[in-house]
Amino acid sequence: MEHPRVLKRIGADVFLSTDNYCSLCAHTPTAMVLHDIAYAHFPQHIPWLSRQYYRYFVPRYLNRAEQVITVSEFSRKDLVQTLGISPEKIQVGYNGPRDVFQPLPEAQQQAIRAQYSEGKPYFLYIGAIHPRKNVHRLIRAFDRFKAQTGAPHQLLLAGRWAWQTGEVRTAYEAARHKESIRFLGYVDDELLASVLGAAFALTYVSLWEGFGLPVLEALYAEVPVIFAYATSLPEVAGPAGLGVDPESEEAIASAMHHLVENKSLGPALVEKGRRQRTRFSWDQTAEVVYNVLEKISHPVTQ
Repeated sequence: MEHPRVLKRIGADVFLSTDNYCSLCAHTPTAMVLHDIAYAHFPQHIPWLSRQYYRYFVPRYLNRAEQVITVSEFSRKDLVQTLGISPEKIQVGYNGPRDVFQPLPEAQQQAIRAQYSEGKPYFLYIGAIHPRKNVHRLIRAFDRFKAQTGAPHQLLLAGRWAWQTGEVRTAYEAARHKESIRFLGYVDDELLASVLGAAFALTYVSLWEGFGLPVLEALYAEVPVIFAYATSLPEVAGPAGLGVDPESEEAIASAMHHLVENKSLGPALVEKGRRQRTRFSWDQTAEVVYNVLEKISHPVTQ
């Protein structure tokens, strides 16, 4: 956190905090980026000390900042409804894609599948392994899908093991088709772009997201998406994916089945994704941030 004396000494006109905090003492006009307030909705998933920190400081940071930038219209509404922040002080600046996520040539897709899924098509999850990401239901849904269809598809999960992972381990151990489920652990960006580009579909059924970056990355990689029809994810996916109830394993399994059986569905979703992804770019986000900084550096006087 920037110390107020530091801001004063360097003569800062404005202070932009990009990671959920700001100085409560400095008088420098401040814009703060806040991605979400998941802590307020899933406190049981956060260690006690961290939970107390968020509850005490986040509302104070939000009230201190002259302007707040958040990453989705959903998050903007959540800040207003849950914490009572004035809607006039919140601007939406969407996340953008990383350049590494691009469509993958078929030969490279085959090489990735040969290395990671025995040459078979696979559903992919990207993200940390913890309760809010709903990985335990995804595993059980995939197991249901395999039992119902006998399809050769596998499930790959790319992400570090985080906390409270007992339900995930239990779901995996109980799965009848665990030989078709593979945990990749943490995957760096370059490899992740290849693993995503070769996927049959991204399965992202998280219970709560402020944005949902893997969905956008899948749109840029031109990979079909199954997403949780909840929180910010419909805003990001738009019509370019299959939305499901994240608490219904049957609905998740049915979407997998539908995508496998309907050969024209995947290409149709990819085509819609090419249009949907144009709503999100770092250039557009930079313009939002610039306008906010301009606004707070030249306040309107009464």
